[in-house]
Amino acid sequence: MSKIGLPRGLLYYEFAPLWTTFFEALGAEVVVSPKTNKKILDDGTRYCVDDACIPVKVFHGHVLNLKNKVDTLFIPRIMGIHQKEYICPKFCGLPEMIKYSINDLPKMINTKIDYTKKDQSKRTMNQIASYITTNKKTIQKAYQMANQSYTEYKKNQKELLISNNHNIMIMGHPYIIYDDFLNMSIKKKLKKAGLYPVTYDIFDESILNKYALGYHGKIFWLFFRKMIGACLYLIDHKLVDGVIYLSSFGCGIDSVVAETVERNIRRNSQIPFMLITIDEHSGEAGFNTRLEAFIDMLKWRNKDENYLSPYGDYVYSR
Repeated sequence: MSKIGLPRGLLYYEFAPLWTTFFEALGAEVVVSPKTNKKILDDGTRYCVDDACIPVKVFHGHVLNLKNKVDTLFIPRIMGIHQKEYICPKFCGLPEMIKYSINDLPKMINTKIDYTKKDQSKRTMNQIASYITTNKKTIQKAYQMANQSYTEYKKNQKELLISNNHNIMIMGHPYIIYDDFLNMSIKKKLKKAGLYPVTYDIFDESILNKYALGYHGKIFWLFFRKMIGACLYLIDHKLVDGVIYLSSFGCGIDSVVAETVERNIRRNSQIPFMLITIDEHSGEAGFNTRLEAFIDMLKWRNKDENYLSPYGDYVYSR
């Protein structure tokens, strides 16, 4: 049985059920690298180019972890996810980054995937499946099972936001907000403090799309539509007590998206906002200090200020 390696990084957190189900239905054994840890981060940092962001460095570490455990690595060349939205160029060149950074790799499935072109999805899946089998019936069944698994996965992410909870929205790319090592277990820490962490994935796509239309500007980047849609929805419904944006140092997309989200929240609501930027040098002590200060501010504000800002009017130009 062929062993297919899935590095637990980047868009693994978005498409893991799709890819895992597809390969298993084809008859392959799927081997997923373990959750991110210090060794994976250190190894990835050592082998990756210096100017890459921490999620890309971590991905290199996950590849190194799988290197001698599998027959084939699945590192697709992802070109796009949604119509008229651009993806980080590093996703397009990821197979080459890995190939020229790490020696003696096993065979790699680096098929080009463009989810914006629905008419090409079956052909793309056939190309990927050809590394394992050429049986058309098996491939068709695997394709259907994978789509069903992915649909169920996205459906199960939906939650009901309860207004009397102390909800804290965590924003950022999925490979940060779902990687507990990179985000330093922020969800557990918020829950321990009596707060309820949520992400934009709990909202129906239709809600995010509807509110994203209220943004007066062009939406270029992947996940920006979801984040700005969630931001405007939260402002309208006042369902959260605070927003924490987790950004990766050196991410050009985050430099635009985080600033846009913060500007909209500060100008149009009284929702407290905090931006935390992380890289491979970020220490947990400093992270905890900022998080604890934010939590204390929320509790003090709710108790003593009746949700009124102590800072007066918005100080930036409108």
